[in-house]
Amino acid sequence: MDLGRLRTLREFADRGSVTAAARALHCTPSAVSQQLRALQSEVGLPLTEPAGRGLRLTDAGRALVARADEVLAALERAESELDTYRSAPRGRVRVAIFQSAGLMLLPGLLTRVAGYDGLEVDVRDVDMTPPEVPGLVADYDVVVAHRDEHAPEFDQDRLDVVPLLREPLDVALPTGHRLANRRRVELAELADERWISVDFGFPVDDVLRSLTIRTGVRPVVVQRINDFRITERLVAAGHGIALLPRYTMDTRRGSGLVGRPLAGIRAARLVEAVCRTGALQRPAVAKVIEELQAEVAQLTAAS
Repeated sequence: MDLGRLRTLREFADRGSVTAAARALHCTPSAVSQQLRALQSEVGLPLTEPAGRGLRLTDAGRALVARADEVLAALERAESELDTYRSAPRGRVRVAIFQSAGLMLLPGLLTRVAGYDGLEVDVRDVDMTPPEVPGLVADYDVVVAHRDEHAPEFDQDRLDVVPLLREPLDVALPTGHRLANRRRVELAELADERWISVDFGFPVDDVLRSLTIRTGVRPVVVQRINDFRITERLVAAGHGIALLPRYTMDTRRGSGLVGRPLAGIRAARLVEAVCRTGALQRPAVAKVIEELQAEVAQLTAAS
């Protein structure tokens, strides 16, 4: 049954006349009469009957008004609940995040989100390359992605992109390396080193290839490992050196690892939150991204 016609029937029942119902609904009496006739035709029963110069409800009409009250009250409750989703961060937000960003940001993000009643974050770690990000956005509300800072931007005609972090990539060296005591190292000094990189197409490898183009120094890649924790252990054991993200590299005492910036070269990856255009209008999505930004701010301040 048409909800507008049910509202008209309820107004007629509450106000006792077609004219009064029309005033309440801001329409003409003839429009109210037309709605009542259409509803009567829809249900196949007489809902009103003549009473002097006006109309009154039949038994069927009174029964339908009682059910109309229930239906319209349920609809009003639903609209009220939806309003809270429009104005407050509630509901489930699906997040895809690449592994090292998850290591860096996820524990703090989940702690922050736990402070909001009704807000849930469902996270999946995804080993993603930049070309795969638009496809992931179709399945997730927020995709935390990374790319070489010199790589093309994501298509902002179809995606909303929120910058989170510019993370420098430092050279990871074993503590006993000949250059480990330098404050910075020249790429040319590493020309004869064995490198551990990631799979082709991933941002860290893109940066390494960019450095090759800009400096003419071609690194010798002996292993390709996407898990940075494995790479750290290989570097610490002397099996090669690597470019690793500054904020997630484990250089604590006893790790066997030191990180050193490259001299005269800007090497970094950009970490961004990517979602479908318009998704930021949903308070829950906007709040998750806001808390990601807060976690990044705390991380960079501490570093």
